[in-house]
Amino acid sequence: MNVPLTPLDFLERARRLFGPLEGVVDGERRYSYGDLADRAHRLAHALRNELGCERGDRVAYLCGNTMEMLEAYYGVVLAGCVLTPLNVRMAAAELNFVLDDCDAALLVGHPAFSPLADALSPRKRLDIGPDYEAALAAAPADCFDAGPIDEDAVCELFYTSGSTGDPKGAMLTHRALATHAVDSALTMGGNHRDVVLHTIPLFHVNGWGTPHWVTVLGGRHVMLERFDAGEVLRLIATERVTRLHLVPTMATALLERSAHEHRDSSSLVQVTVGGAAAGPELLAALEDALGCEVISGYGLTEASPQLTKANTTRAHDALPLDEQRARRASTGHPNIGVDLRVFDDLDREVPCDGRTVGEVCVRSNHVMAGYWRRPDETAEALRGGWLRTGDLATVDGEGYITIVDRRKDIIVSGGENISSVQVEKTLSAHPDVLEAAVVARSDPRWGEVPHAYVVVRVGASVGEQELIEWVRGRLAHFKAPKRIEFLPDLPKSGTGKILKTALRERGEP
Repeated sequence: MNVPLTPLDFLERARRLFGPLEGVVDGERRYSYGDLADRAHRLAHALRNELGCERGDRVAYLCGNTMEMLEAYYGVVLAGCVLTPLNVRMAAAELNFVLDDCDAALLVGHPAFSPLADALSPRKRLDIGPDYEAALAAAPADCFDAGPIDEDAVCELFYTSGSTGDPKGAMLTHRALATHAVDSALTMGGNHRDVVLHTIPLFHVNGWGTPHWVTVLGGRHVMLERFDAGEVLRLIATERVTRLHLVPTMATALLERSAHEHRDSSSLVQVTVGGAAAGPELLAALEDALGCEVISGYGLTEASPQLTKANTTRAHDALPLDEQRARRASTGHPNIGVDLRVFDDLDREVPCDGRTVGEVCVRSNHVMAGYWRRPDETAEALRGGWLRTGDLATVDGEGYITIVDRRKDIIVSGGENISSVQVEKTLSAHPDVLEAAVVARSDPRWGEVPHAYVVVRVGASVGEQELIEWVRGRLAHFKAPKRIEFLPDLPKSGTGKILKTALRERGEP
């Protein structure tokens, strides 16, 4: 008898096998897996019987990394509803667009974001706190009967960042999320003794794939409502954290904090850095500071999300440390369950020479069913049976891919292609540079030239010409920025991505 694939089985497995064991740490609150299952089932009862939600309704959450957000991953889906986590860093107008686009039946909000929730257009709402706990307490204690599960039905709807237009809802099915969790656990070598610190927001592309694989293995979830480098170091030491995920800005903050605050990080097994390009210098410094392996990872909303991990293999064990680190700083190998190719414009695989650039294209059980109510954009994104990522990369002789840029961010100068990511990594390697972004500027002679925006570290002082010469000393001269502007910070989306569109719109200084 065929059994449908669904992440709901993960919670049931954890309840049966690990019920008495501590499953979740959220500040002063500690819960067993039995507690997590009980609360998830009560939430399902409350949604269907008290709050008027129907099967297929979208239930939106405006919440940080808390127990309530974690239990929604199971309770909302048990109820037959579609979980829609919201980006808490979006403005009210952006959130209203998402809520209207998915026609959310209910908004569940954490008190930390009450002012933002109050600014949204009126709709049915449940506030986390006394009302939320009362709804769970009043719900039946018996398990909610989820009924027949269609593994191809949508159970989570995650919206893209909207960096290239209006956000789009990626429809993730039971099958996609279940296979993604198993394949991720296998790729990373996870086990039930893992303690995972949720540093990335659970609405973020690098955050939401984690709760499922940690639960199915019976590992321990450590929740972090909002990122704070000092609190991360404290939790690593006190909770004996084994794994965590960071975006580069978090990695930089953690590195700076660790230089002034010594904490025991000996429990760490591996740290993954993704979400944006991170230079090898940053990863190497983080390895030295934390005393564990630090690798790059890559994924996107439309792929549930993880696609690659830059793990070294036994073939590299005897290599010098700097060569091992170079591989860990690449974009990596495809995860188990991911068929990833790099195609040229005629859909032919590029040679594995580490130089020829093509578009990353993916086939996998993890890939979305499509964009919510956007058939034309779905057809384009999934053209020919491949998810077209829009990311450009090379492949080397060992199968490691390296993202060189987004297709729209390549700079064409005098007929030569310049990777903005390569220039950004080179600028960020300067000891006085905290962050850098590079965009194209029109030029009467070359067509386009690189133009950089730089944030300098606190207390540092570096000039424009010094940085231009720094790049020229490491890359071909035509790749060096023609101008560098210094900013107090770079514009970012709610998920921490640098908004190059906003930088392009600044115009010449």
